Amino acid sequence: MTISPDVLATSRESLHRAAEHLLSAALKRATGQIALLPAEGGVRTPELPDGTVVALDGVDVVVRGPAGERRSPLTTLAGTAAELGLEAGFPWNKHPPGTPFEPDAELVVDPAAAAALARWFLVGRDALSALVTEIRDEGPSEPVVFPEHFDLGVTAAEVNYGFSPGDETVPSPYAYVGPWEKPGDDPFWDLPFGAARGWDEITTPGQALEFFRAARRRIGR
Repeated sequence: MTISPDVLATSRESLHRAAEHLLSAALKRATGQIALLPAEGGVRTPELPDGTVVALDGVDVVVRGPAGERRSPLTTLAGTAAELGLEAGFPWNKHPPGTPFEPDAELVVDPAAAAALARWFLVGRDALSALVTEIRDEGPSEPVVFPEHFDLGVTAAEVNYGFSPGDETVPSPYAYVGPWEKPGDDPFWDLPFGAARGWDEITTPGQALEFFRAARRRIGR
């Protein structure tokens, strides 16, 4: 199924806002942490102290916990939060969120786009988990979704590895490697932050892992 760039971009932006202003907001209020995890259907919080998990599941936001499950379609931040008993708005004090907080703005998510982005994050989860195992001696971080960028990534020995759902620089989803200090003049490094390969080139965790390995060879790892 082909998803138009405009539909993909609109869905990604809406999901990004929900991830920051509903999921990460709930996580930060409960724990002080903000990083999310990839999950079937989208992304989710780690388990909160009260045993609940807040998740994006396709076009819905879901709260699961000891008391059962509550589910609401993503309409607006304020509307969905009210339906689920959440408080909308990322509680920041030093660094602002990556998306504006517009509680009553309509959020539009195409089901096919949401499903495709969820699958992309799961490919990323498996690829990055395999990479972390390979480079354990470099002290890699664990794969998490950074809400301000809405990408899934790890860092090891001053190199970022990750999966983005797309952005203003690269509209379609892509896997990337970003050395903190960019190597010399080499066409492999095709973007200002490093190298990227789109989801038309990478469809499996194995293909992503080979891309990461190729990048590491070029920076002497």
